[in-house]
Amino acid sequence: MSRKMPETLGDFTTGASIIPISLLAIIIGLIGAGVAWLLLKIIGLFTNLFYFGRFDTALTSPAGNHLGWFAIFVPVIGSLIVGFMARYGSERIRGHGIPEAIESILMNGSRVHPKLALLKPISAAISIGSGGPFGAEGPIIMTGGAFGSMIAQLFHLTSAERKTLLVSGAAAGMTAVFATPLASVLLAVELLLFEWKPRSAIPVALASATAALARRFLLGTGPLFPVPPHSAVSTSGLLGCLIVGLLAGSLSALMTQGVYAAEDLFYKLPVHWMWWPAIGGIFVGIGGLIFPQALGVGYDTIALLLKGNVAIHIFVGVLLVKSLIWIISLGSGTSGGVVAPILMIGAALGGVEAMFLPGFGAGFWPLISMGATLAGTMRVPFTGVIFAIELTHDLNVLLPLLVACFASYGLTVLVLKRSILTEKIARRGFHLSREYAPDPLEILFVREVMSPPVQSHPGPVVTYPSEPLRAVAYQMAETGLTELPVVDPKTGLRVLGTITLADLLRARSKHLEEERTRQRVIRFGKTGPGNTPTKSPPTSPVTEDVDLPV
Repeated sequence: MSRKMPETLGDFTTGASIIPISLLAIIIGLIGAGVAWLLLKIIGLFTNLFYFGRFDTALTSPAGNHLGWFAIFVPVIGSLIVGFMARYGSERIRGHGIPEAIESILMNGSRVHPKLALLKPISAAISIGSGGPFGAEGPIIMTGGAFGSMIAQLFHLTSAERKTLLVSGAAAGMTAVFATPLASVLLAVELLLFEWKPRSAIPVALASATAALARRFLLGTGPLFPVPPHSAVSTSGLLGCLIVGLLAGSLSALMTQGVYAAEDLFYKLPVHWMWWPAIGGIFVGIGGLIFPQALGVGYDTIALLLKGNVAIHIFVGVLLVKSLIWIISLGSGTSGGVVAPILMIGAALGGVEAMFLPGFGAGFWPLISMGATLAGTMRVPFTGVIFAIELTHDLNVLLPLLVACFASYGLTVLVLKRSILTEKIARRGFHLSREYAPDPLEILFVREVMSPPVQSHPGPVVTYPSEPLRAVAYQMAETGLTELPVVDPKTGLRVLGTITLADLLRARSKHLEEERTRQRVIRFGKTGPGNTPTKSPPTSPVTEDVDLPV
């Protein structure tokens, strides 16, 4: 018989299984915070070892080193180590982590190999500690996700439940690094969950909140980049935000194309991919010699850019040197994150724009451009808005960020088919859609498409007139049947009609018609004998043209 009577249907499909999943998510939130703390300590350790020859875990910038010309070889050495780890340990440590997390979710049943939880943070720490122009967030998303997946694999769970716990670990790790619990949940929704359902959103939110609480004891409270509150913007200021957003979107498109153009060049080299990171490390070393602030995580440089009143050569150095070595190094397949470089490059663009845009306080335009560049490059507009606010705790920039982030997002959606994250997945032969919409089979019912009854008796699998077509599609998939009897829900015996696979496809075609058919519903013009507007046949009983006489 049918799995659900129509009267049992509700707004959500979440059941009691969310309770144990949420409890596991809280535990994963604690683990994610601890892993993030450990990763930052390891990055600090390798930075101190590579550039200063001391055993210290404090985060420090490579820019203050006194190695002279020898500093060119430090990124090469670190990249060689990463290349060997990738070839003989796990190839999945290559890249910035987020595409690998997405691929694990969509193509591997949210299963992550345990050794990745060890190799990914160590390889990322070596890469960043030896001057790689990356952030810690991509590796921690993959590492936190790996721990979440490992815990999930210890229990008898579905693939969807494993996905929830994997993403819980990823969100917890990002929260612990940046002190951005809400933005981490939004990033999970916009980028990793591929759904908006209570069954996944609630555990992820609990994991993120738990990590935020644990961060207070491990790394301190936020914000990561405190700024003084900025003044409210005028109409001309919002127009400037639109311009900043469009320029940030253009920069996002250029950086995305640059990364994959660099990757294409590396693929043409007559050497094994294990050596590519070392070749990219040569450019990182030269760039670091020219502009030392381009090396490493660069949180200190981001904080400096957001304070404003920075010398122009800093803005230019970040835009040119940081962008170039980041594009080349990321294209080489080494290990490291993309969020911190995007924030730095976006803030530098805003610093240049501040030279001709109206002023609303020091660091205002770098902050707006930073959020907009993140929104455009990763295609996460809500995350871009909230992330910038949580990083700075400046609520006055909410409206400017909303305009700039969605302008950047809109431009990149129009000019690029895929983001910097999903392009890598597409190059591996997969496709994913990041658009969320109600399933048309969820809002159409059996009674709307069923055929007249046939002479047959109800079998063990039936459906009801008021049941959503999505439930019918699931029944057909489970049973292999392509035709089901529709019975009276009161008796369960009287056959009212039949529904077939062709009927489901007809419902889909109705949805396509609504998506593609354009009509002018209201027409203004004179009506009367000989002057009646020509009307097209209505596509459905409720979409007729209406003529209004003038």
